[in-house]
Amino acid sequence: MNLLIVEDEPLLLNSLAGDIPWERHGIEVIGLASNGSEALRLIALKRPDLVLLDIRMPQMDGLTLVQIVRSQDPDIKCIILSGHDNFSFAQKALELGVSHYLLKPAGETEILRAVTDAAGQLRRELEERHSRSMLQHKWQEHLPRLQEMFLQNWLAGKYAPWEIERRSRELLIELPDSGPFVAAMIDMDPLSAEERRFEADDRPLLQFSANSIVREFLTTSALRSWVCTNTAGATAVIFADTVPPSEPNSLLLQVHSTASKLLGVIKECLKLTASVGVSGMGGSFEDLPDLYKQARKSLQERIVFGNDIVIPYREEQSGNGMTVPPATLEKELEIGLETGDAVKAAAALEELWNSGIGAADTVEHVREHLLYVSSLFVRLIGRQGWSVLQVVGNDYDYFHNLHALATKEQAYEWLHRVAQRYIDYLQCERNSAMSGTIRKIVDIVDRDIDKELSLFAVADRLYVNSSYLSRLFKQQMGKPFTSYVLERKMERAKSLLLNGCKVHHAAYLVGYKDDSYFARVFRKYWGVAPSEIKP
Repeated sequence: MNLLIVEDEPLLLNSLAGDIPWERHGIEVIGLASNGSEALRLIALKRPDLVLLDIRMPQMDGLTLVQIVRSQDPDIKCIILSGHDNFSFAQKALELGVSHYLLKPAGETEILRAVTDAAGQLRRELEERHSRSMLQHKWQEHLPRLQEMFLQNWLAGKYAPWEIERRSRELLIELPDSGPFVAAMIDMDPLSAEERRFEADDRPLLQFSANSIVREFLTTSALRSWVCTNTAGATAVIFADTVPPSEPNSLLLQVHSTASKLLGVIKECLKLTASVGVSGMGGSFEDLPDLYKQARKSLQERIVFGNDIVIPYREEQSGNGMTVPPATLEKELEIGLETGDAVKAAAALEELWNSGIGAADTVEHVREHLLYVSSLFVRLIGRQGWSVLQVVGNDYDYFHNLHALATKEQAYEWLHRVAQRYIDYLQCERNSAMSGTIRKIVDIVDRDIDKELSLFAVADRLYVNSSYLSRLFKQQMGKPFTSYVLERKMERAKSLLLNGCKVHHAAYLVGYKDDSYFARVFRKYWGVAPSEIKP
C-alpha cells in the first residue's frame, strides 16, 4: 500500500516519514506535503492508497482536502492526525468517510496501527469488489448458455408456470404476460448424393451455421422470439406477438411468412436447403412443451412432402396400415442381389419403392415401408451368414434409427446404397473364395512338381469342373494352367542344373521320364540345352 503524509509542521512531518517502520508493514511512503493544495497535486500525480493528514493547514484545511479526495476517488483511505479535539471536527470527518481520527500527540504505535488498519480495510474492500466483479463477469459470460438451457428445459416440460416466470426474470429473458405462442423447429435438409462441398460429418457445422442465421434474421423481425438448439442440433424457436393479435390466427400467419423468408436466407447463404415445422397456437406458458412436440412432428413430415418447405402441424391422420408390396417384387430383388446383378436389383428396388414408400402419404406409412424393406435386407444378409455391419459399413446406423432418414430422397439413396454394397460384398466374397481355390492349385503344383500334372487330375482332386477351373485359373493368374505348370517345371529344372544336378536326375525331379523329350522342352523354353547349364 502507498502512503502520502500531509503535515504543515516540518519536524513532525519528517518524524512521521522517517521514524515509523512503514516498510515492515507493507506500506511505502510515496510523498510528503506541507499543505492541502500541494497534497492535492501529489494525489493526482501519484495516486496513493492512504493519506495521513492534519486538519489545520495553510491554503486548504484537511477536511476540505478529504472532501475533494473522496469525491474523486472513494477508494482512498484517509487518517486524520489533529491537535483539535473539537467534536464537530470529528463528526464531520466521520461523515466524510475518514477511517480514523487521531489526536496529537499520538504515539508512533497508535499511528502505525491506525494506518495499517485502514490499509487492511482497503485491501478487504478491493478483494470483495474484485470477487464480485469476477462473479458478474462470469455470469455475463455464461448467461447465453444459461438462457439456452432454460429454453431447452422449458420446451421439454420441466418447469411449472411459476418457475418459468421466476427463472426467466433471473436470466433477463423478458416474457409476455400471456400468449398466444407458436413453436417452430428448423433443421438443415439431408445432403444429396450430388453434394461435393460437404459430407455427412459436416452436419453439426451446417446446423450451427443455420442456427446463427436464424438468430441474426430474427433480430430484425417484428415478432418477439427466443431461440435455442435441441439435443439433435436443430434450432427451436418460440414466437409471441409483440402486440395483441388483430385476428385469431395472425401470429400463425406471421410465423409461416417469417419461416418462408428464413428458408430463402439459409439457401442464399449456405447454398443448401432447410425445412421448418410449425406448431399450432397456444395461449399460455404451459402450452409450449406440447407446441414444441407439434413442431417436431411437423418437421418429420419432410419424409412425405420433401425438402425446402415450411410444414404446418396436422392433427393425427387416420388411415389403414401399409399395403404390402407383391411377393414377386421381393423375389426379384432377392434374385438380383444374390446373382450380383446390380441392374436387376436396382429395378426391383425401384418397383418396391414406387409401390410402397413412394406412394405413402403419412410419416407412419413411410416408416412402416422403410422397416419392411430394411428387414428384407437384414434377412438376405443373414441368410448368407454375413454381418450387417460388415456389409453396409457407414450405413449401418440407419438400420437402428430409421427416424434419422428425414426425407424420401435420403431414404431412397440409402436403400440403393445398401443394395450396391450387398452386391460389392458378394463380389469380394466370391473373389476371396476364388483366391483360396487358386492357392490350393499352386500348392498342388509346387508339391507335386516331380509328377505329371494335368488340369483334369487337379480338378478331380478339388472336386470342381475342369472347364470352370481352367477359366478361373486363367482369370486369376493371367495364363493357362498348362503354361503355369511348364513355367514352374522349367524354373525348377534350371535351378537344379545350376546347383550341380545331372540332366537325367533333373528331368526326373521335375516329372520327365524321357530325357530326350525333357531336353527338347528345355531348349525350346530357355534357348539352350540342359547340358549347357553349368554350376
